[in-house]
Amino acid sequence: MIELKTPEEIEKIKKSGKILQQTLALLRENVRAEITTSELNGLAEEFILSAGAIPAIKGYGGFPAAVCISVNDEVVHGIPGTRKLKEGDLVSFDSAVLLDGWYADSAITVVVEKEKNDEDKKLIEITKRALYIGIEQARIGNKVSDISLAVQRYVESNNFSVVRDYTGHGIGKHLHEDPSVPNFVTRNSGIELREGLCIAIEPMVCKGGFEVYTEKDGWTVKTADHSNAAHFEHTIVVTKNEPEILTL
Repeated sequence: MIELKTPEEIEKIKKSGKILQQTLALLRENVRAEITTSELNGLAEEFILSAGAIPAIKGYGGFPAAVCISVNDEVVHGIPGTRKLKEGDLVSFDSAVLLDGWYADSAITVVVEKEKNDEDKKLIEITKRALYIGIEQARIGNKVSDISLAVQRYVESNNFSVVRDYTGHGIGKHLHEDPSVPNFVTRNSGIELREGLCIAIEPMVCKGGFEVYTEKDGWTVKTADHSNAAHFEHTIVVTKNEPEILTL
């Protein structure tokens, strides 16, 4: 069931989104060689709690941490641990915040210190740009498929691929709500977008093929060909004018 949000409810999501963006900025500032993914997760969790919010993915479906930290060929859902980052690693942070009963969800990808190689630099730039191209289609009267087509067309025109197994989603009182928001075109064109619809758009883009598999830990998703991947996400709302990003 799709629930449109009132202006008051949207403001509450925006407050969650503000804390989340500050959390991601903190992670970006602290990424460096030799730091462990567990240390980065600890920084994020401490900050979210200090802001009076809840790290929403901790315990969600049994996930054990406040942030999904995925490195290089890990697409999503990487579990923080004792792994130390190295110069040149591609690192994706995906997290969510719950404040006063309302969720926000966002993700970024960064490179550890060292100058990005050209392909990784392009991968990050294309994935981030694909997110904003998708957001531009989140307008009254368009359908979910307009978002999907815009993302897929842009990514594939740059010789990368979009993951098929995971999609964006509605968001609000629950972390995952209807509708599903694929980053690729499906037979189902999806719902027509209406004012007050809050969704998380999140392109997951691979250097190589789009096929993925899940590690034995039951969470970490990797590319089947072990090519690097990037992930960007914003929570947005459809308005009578421009789509509004709620995780800024």
